[in-house]
Amino acid sequence: MPNIMLRKQDGILTGYIAKKDLEAEVTELEFEQENRWGGKITLSNGASFYFDPLSAPPTLPITIRMRRA
Repeated sequence: MPNIMLRKQDGILTGYIAKKDLEAEVTELEFEQENRWGGKITLSNGASFYFDPLSAPPTLPITIRMRRA
């Protein structure tokens, strides 16, 4: 279960995995509403991860422990 840092850079949501020294654009985010944010994410390299949706969009950057989807 890697820790993934999510941040917005120039209006683009990116994910950074420190153990792999990998930064990739988030191409898909399951929930992106005001009352539900998160779920399954897909990175531009094809990797998918899941975390329990948050009750509101977080202040970015944020590091979240995720599991592979």
